[in-house]
Amino acid sequence: MKKFLNTAPAFVDEMLDGIYGAHPDLVTYAANDRRCLVRKSPPVAGKVGIATGGGSGHLPLFLGYVGHGMLDGCSIGGVFQSPSAEQMVEVTKAIDGGAGVLYIYGNYGGDIMNFEMAIELADAEGIRVEQVVAGDDVASSPKGEEEKRRGVAGIFFVYKAAGAKAAELASLDEVKRVAEKAAANVRTMGVALSPNTVPEVGKPQFSLGENEMEIGMGIHGEPGIRRGPIRPADEIVDEMLGAILEDLPYRKGDEVAVLINGLGATPLEELYVLFKRVREVLDDNGITIFHAYVGEYATSLEMAGASISLLKLDDELKSLVATSARTPFFEQATLS
Repeated sequence: MKKFLNTAPAFVDEMLDGIYGAHPDLVTYAANDRRCLVRKSPPVAGKVGIATGGGSGHLPLFLGYVGHGMLDGCSIGGVFQSPSAEQMVEVTKAIDGGAGVLYIYGNYGGDIMNFEMAIELADAEGIRVEQVVAGDDVASSPKGEEEKRRGVAGIFFVYKAAGAKAAELASLDEVKRVAEKAAANVRTMGVALSPNTVPEVGKPQFSLGENEMEIGMGIHGEPGIRRGPIRPADEIVDEMLGAILEDLPYRKGDEVAVLINGLGATPLEELYVLFKRVREVLDDNGITIFHAYVGEYATSLEMAGASISLLKLDDELKSLVATSARTPFFEQATLS
């Protein structure tokens, strides 16, 4: 294991100290707990607070999207570990502006258990909380069983839409509706080329042969749908994007936002090679790209690999995706 760290147990907290030190104008923490990250600015009266949470090891997911126009807080667990319900409640209390709080998080057992417990604890504090569980990974469960799917990089679009709606001072029910709408219209597929190493474990989570890839692997190393020899980039995109296009399904005349996401150790140049083919396939299918996001949006430590996400747009989702946002890891001017 070769990593820039001091000790494995201190890894997450020292990473957080670095983030707070680098971005003091945007984020701070609540309850004297550095794992309860919140916006630096105080809650806006009448604005729905939006919170997420999850394990470390996925930057900029989850905490990297706390800021203006997106999320208001994030509870942070250890590497690939869920934060506690108590931490989630502290974040909830810190971001509540009187209009309630919406939880948006990925479909993982530990997160579901702790967030649902946090909802009960927040209710006892007099804070109304609703939740939206994102599950965009088409490889993790077949069509018709979408409720079993993992939440991966496509949750970025759920954050973006919900954050923009909350900034309009919409009601909690309206913000939840928009988040559910975005979640229902985003699909993702990933591919891994190499394993990652959790610092406290000290060895790779799994093994892949020198010339082997795994289609559909999850962001924690969950098994994909098949392993095989590495193929040319265009063939990999065709397989991944084909599964996405068939799932919703997408049709000629649709408009989409595209996310090409690196998993931690994939050069940006290679991500643009993948996007080149994505654009060709979408053009061939009569699908228009409104905006493309290419870079690292949901990683898995140093895993080499990538994922493709499509968000099917209507006028409402398009306008929400287009709004400005600023967080420590993401900045966007209003799109035209």
